[in-house]
Amino acid sequence: MEPQTNSGPLKWTLITASAVFLSVFLLLPLAYIVATALRQGMDAYLAAITDKYTCKAAWLTIQATLWAVAVNTVFGIAAAWCLTKFAFRGKKIISTCIDLPVTVSPIIAGLIYLLTFGRQSFLYPYLDSWNIKIIFAVPGIVLATIFVTFPFISRELLPVLTAQGTDEEEAAALMGAGAFTIFRKVTLPHIKWALLYGVVLCTARAMGEFGAVSVLSGHLWGKTNTLPLYIELLYQGYDFTGAFAASSLLVVMAIIILALRLWLERRGSKELDIRK
Repeated sequence: MEPQTNSGPLKWTLITASAVFLSVFLLLPLAYIVATALRQGMDAYLAAITDKYTCKAAWLTIQATLWAVAVNTVFGIAAAWCLTKFAFRGKKIISTCIDLPVTVSPIIAGLIYLLTFGRQSFLYPYLDSWNIKIIFAVPGIVLATIFVTFPFISRELLPVLTAQGTDEEEAAALMGAGAFTIFRKVTLPHIKWALLYGVVLCTARAMGEFGAVSVLSGHLWGKTNTLPLYIELLYQGYDFTGAFAASSLLVVMAIIILALRLWLERRGSKELDIRK
């Protein structure tokens, strides 16, 4: 159905309502973050974002995000390929489990890992004997970030692979192509834009994760504080300039992710138009 192009009252009412909503709930808070971060001048702002604890928190956020994206990319491709290209019992159970992090509160996810790897767990003596630290350490933060983000890539790939079907892969297999060659030459070209889009969504979600990471981090300054956790600590300490300066870093990251998302959508749309 073609979009309506008339200039009736309904059109302008919806445009006005959307503009007001975006202004109140998006643009105004972003403007307030920037204004508060710069309230004490540019020197104070630069000092806040170059503080060693801010830099360590930003680096830990980037590390956790990279690990989450890498693991979830492999998992997402494998899960989507398995669910769409093969028939087996328990497929619906696996599909439901993939959606579990979306329905489970991040706080609950953090508590699950705390009970699984904490001192009260039967695994703790073995982990301690091997000097493996998960709770109140970086590995716990990475695991929590992976858990809350792993549906994003697979859920972007599933509709594309389902629509693609299996005819092309079966034809390539009949001609003697191996599994890796089939994936690289046949499957990947069809899913590359959906894959990149899923990676972008996973990245955005991982950077802003707070609940599960908060439970597992222990809030150790300079060691286990990601940017969202560090911002909370600064705000609770009434360091508003530092808190909003660190928040501005997340805003910049979010803008970069948004720009990348729009670029991917445009490139994907152009490629689809060319194919048609």
